[in-house]
Amino acid sequence: MIKNIVIVLSLIFSSFLLTLFYVVYQPITGNNVLQFNEIRENVREEKEISITFTGDVILARSVNFLSVKNNDFTWAFKNIAGELSKSDLTVINLETPLIRDCPLTNEGFKFCGDERHVQGLVYSGIDIVGLANNHSGNYGEGAIKETVNNLEKNNILVSGTSERRIAYKEIKGVKFAFLSLNTIGFIEKGLVWGSEENLKNLIVEAKKNADLVIVQMHWGVEYVEEPAETQIKMGRLAIDLGADMVVGNHPHWIQKYEIYKDKYILYALGNFIFDQEWSDKTKEGVIANVKVNNKKISHLNFVPVEIRNYGQVFKTNNYKIFPKLLK
Repeated sequence: MIKNIVIVLSLIFSSFLLTLFYVVYQPITGNNVLQFNEIRENVREEKEISITFTGDVILARSVNFLSVKNNDFTWAFKNIAGELSKSDLTVINLETPLIRDCPLTNEGFKFCGDERHVQGLVYSGIDIVGLANNHSGNYGEGAIKETVNNLEKNNILVSGTSERRIAYKEIKGVKFAFLSLNTIGFIEKGLVWGSEENLKNLIVEAKKNADLVIVQMHWGVEYVEEPAETQIKMGRLAIDLGADMVVGNHPHWIQKYEIYKDKYILYALGNFIFDQEWSDKTKEGVIANVKVNNKKISHLNFVPVEIRNYGQVFKTNNYKIFPKLLK
């Protein structure tokens, strides 16, 4: 009896070992290859992605004058390029048409910059440029098109113009859509106006073609710390319509940020490159960094910066200027 039990147990154990051997050591072929590739693809999609945003970039007036004088169009970026280029994606709001024969000046509010400023953007690793603002059209629709051409020749994507309303970029298996809309001044030919209808239509279109939608808004009141009610309304509307993050600029001061429905709304990041050295607040700004994991934006952090020499930007340790959370 005992002998029979031993034999039965031995057979069961042997069957278990054979099954285990088959499962562990079977060759990866056929359907197994497909399963392995699916797992590998999922792992690839889950790789972390870093994105960087800056405050207003205005390569005009004194910034342009000094860059041309020094014959160095990386001048404004020299001390901050390393901070920008280490991200997978770097996004700016460019308030300057970059054109040939831009007049040299240190004053006025009609902005342009030498077309060679694109060298500084490339040097800093800029990937996406939003052009929907109240200065991109200062030299007309032709200058907007010239700027787009200069940027695209250097592999920099553009959003916010009539012909380039949305910029799409795929990184590590995740497809992003970047929108840019302007609410300051008046409707200009060649640029995307920030009406609620345009916002809705663009987000709907972008969501059909991308995993994540990020909206740049040019909005608000200059030289105030609190976002206006119109900013809050439009920022929340963008999230309600399906945007995954909203980044604003124009006030030239750092404004508060908000977490709305678990998504970030950055109302203004201050100045990044400009010649406004007449006050501390207009010389201050922050870089905003976020991480993307599993197609979700999170881990927001700020880097304080300061403008010196009428246009050069430097990283600082002045953490007191960090945006406060809107409550």
